[in-house]
Amino acid sequence: MTTDSTLRFGAQTDEVTSLLRIVNLVRTGEATTRPEIGKVTGLGRGVVSQRVDQAISIGFLGEGEFGASSGGRAPRTLRFRAEQGRIIICALGAAHIRVGIAALDGDIVDHAHRTWDIAQGPEKTIDAVMALVDSVLKKHPDVPVWSVVVGLPGPVDFNTGQPVAPPIMPGWNGFDVRTPFEERFNAPVWVDNDSNLLALGERARRRDSLVDLIYCKIGSGIGAGLLSKGRIHRGANGAAGDIGHVRVSDSDAQCRCGKIGCLEAVAGGWALVRDAEEAIKDGANTTLAAAARKGGLSLEEITLAAQAGDALAISLVQKSARVAGETISALVNMFNPSVIVIGGAMGSAGEVFLAEVRQRVYELSLPLATRDLTITLSVNDEREPLRGGAELAREQLFDVTFPRWFAGGRPSPERMSVPA
Repeated sequence: MTTDSTLRFGAQTDEVTSLLRIVNLVRTGEATTRPEIGKVTGLGRGVVSQRVDQAISIGFLGEGEFGASSGGRAPRTLRFRAEQGRIIICALGAAHIRVGIAALDGDIVDHAHRTWDIAQGPEKTIDAVMALVDSVLKKHPDVPVWSVVVGLPGPVDFNTGQPVAPPIMPGWNGFDVRTPFEERFNAPVWVDNDSNLLALGERARRRDSLVDLIYCKIGSGIGAGLLSKGRIHRGANGAAGDIGHVRVSDSDAQCRCGKIGCLEAVAGGWALVRDAEEAIKDGANTTLAAAARKGGLSLEEITLAAQAGDALAISLVQKSARVAGETISALVNMFNPSVIVIGGAMGSAGEVFLAEVRQRVYELSLPLATRDLTITLSVNDEREPLRGGAELAREQLFDVTFPRWFAGGRPSPERMSVPA
């Protein structure tokens, strides 16, 4: 019999390997009865029964309903006990905080939202996030937290969980985001770029675990999450997909990052607000003038005006789409996705924006790269980054670190640090 210490430290004996696999087969729905597990794994009936009993005693599996009979006694199904733990997701944007809690199967149990300026700095922001999380957890007491995911609107070193020179997040560079959450919840914490969470949320919504997809978030800033065969491509240091600071030819616009001519400084939401206000000062005839007089424009007002037919708003949105489409076309040639999803606040401009992106991508990309390409808008559901965060946590817990902690019944920061 494998000892608890052997399991705890992740020694990959045959017993440990088969036990882990059986839990994941049931969790993913690939095999949900003992006979199905035997067929998939090749293990004998007695071994399967022993491993299942172990998984039930540890707390990962439970008995379900009776399944369909193939001629004899109907087998009892097994279920993964998704209710035994919670995943906390904190999705931070430039001007808002969204938090949610999910079951271990990724189902969003509850969520909350508030406006917030992330430029207030990490300490105040994390305090605000914790307060919002606590308000949600109070409605769901007595269920342990198994992991926390934090999404940030800037470059993140995934290995350390630290932001790296984020242009719109003063005071966040190198900040240890992970530790406050580990100490508060005694659970492993993963920090990632918000575009990656959105890409994972799209994977979950499509139920396509092997999709090649680019999620382009175009709002105040611009970024992209890249999925290759369903896996996030972060690059060597986590900077993959940071297209907002690709240089646009012939542009001398000053970017918030301090450089000149970045895509974000030409096509980002804050750049459109800047250009609209300048046009209004120069006497442009537009319905946006009234909003500008009331104390400043927003990107949402520009996209709504574009949908309503305002000429200035349409021209600004189409300019953003053309320039963004040129950068996206380069990604298409290099990455060859099957799907491009346009999300963020700019996506609310609908076909005014999307049609221009499609035109530029198909004009500038190779025929083979666009032969089976779909370019579409996101569903614009505020829970998408929360679903994506739950996907990230489940992937890390059950695909990456499972052998390190499963004998203890639940993950902890200490178990994450033990080599597999």
